[in-house]
Amino acid sequence: MSRTAILAAALSLIAITPRALMAQQTPGPQPFSVGNPLGLPVAPVADAPPFEPISPNVKVHGAIYSAESCSYDAERGVIVVPNRGVPQNVQTNNAWVSFINHDGSVHTARWIGVQSPAERASLTPPLVLNEPYGSDIANGMLYVADRDGGTTPTEPSIAVIRRFNMKTGAPAGEIRADRSTWFNDIEVDDDGTVYATVTGDRSATPDASTWQVWKLYSNGTASIFVQGPPLRQPNGIAFDPQGNIVVVNVGDDAVLTFSRSGQLVKTEHAAQAGNDGLVIMPDGTKYVSSVVNGGVSRIRPGKPAELIARNIPSAASMCYDAGAKQLVIPMNANNALAFVPIP
Repeated sequence: MSRTAILAAALSLIAITPRALMAQQTPGPQPFSVGNPLGLPVAPVADAPPFEPISPNVKVHGAIYSAESCSYDAERGVIVVPNRGVPQNVQTNNAWVSFINHDGSVHTARWIGVQSPAERASLTPPLVLNEPYGSDIANGMLYVADRDGGTTPTEPSIAVIRRFNMKTGAPAGEIRADRSTWFNDIEVDDDGTVYATVTGDRSATPDASTWQVWKLYSNGTASIFVQGPPLRQPNGIAFDPQGNIVVVNVGDDAVLTFSRSGQLVKTEHAAQAGNDGLVIMPDGTKYVSSVVNGGVSRIRPGKPAELIARNIPSAASMCYDAGAKQLVIPMNANNALAFVPIP
């Protein structure tokens, strides 16, 4: 065989070897695992060297991609941030959850969702996390407002509340709402009951019946809790110290308090309209973030709203970091978090 022929044969082997190796490396069933804090290895791997954390003189800020909400994990002392990843029509099961330290540095870049989308179905239990919006932690569980479907213009989208164990990260069940296409923000009661907002129609002549708050029980039962005005494109939702359900609107500046029976008991007003995030303190003070206008309003009981922060781009559904006494505000398309200290 000539030197040219030998070289051509070698090149052809090189060209097919990666493809053959990929075929041999198709993952089989694997135990469920979560990602390591920053360091190496990134993910737990059998027979890998022992995990070693990143050196303390290195600071990392980031790991956030298209985050819409956050929650505070008091046990770990970290901010829990679901990252939406790419939209459903680009790739399904692409989202992940990060842990962020008080100073904004990264604790764990990918906790839930360290595996690629192609690997997640082989986990035990399998992982599905498509495009999470609102989130909350209750009784050791992380709840996220996710959705299935919607991968094409003709495929229906279905709202799904997914639960994850905060100790292990493993999936712990879901609640599907077949009559809703998606939920925006959520608040979870101690018994596992979920209250979820549907922002609805935002057109020039909107259909007010699409402005909704849903109530979903842990047994899978789901129904509309409040519908139509005074809701006007509802987004943020939280409980007040009396156990009432408080909702903020994108469509105006209203801060609406509903009883557990769904009756409107109070209307307050934020300093700006276009609101998304809502945090309520034990003394009843409310903090409201405007995703449209970028401000953070403080509403003390019986007092008019004050604007305590301004011009935060895309200030989405915030959470309260009790360990550092600060508001943490996902900046959505800016792929970042804003931190606002409060007394």
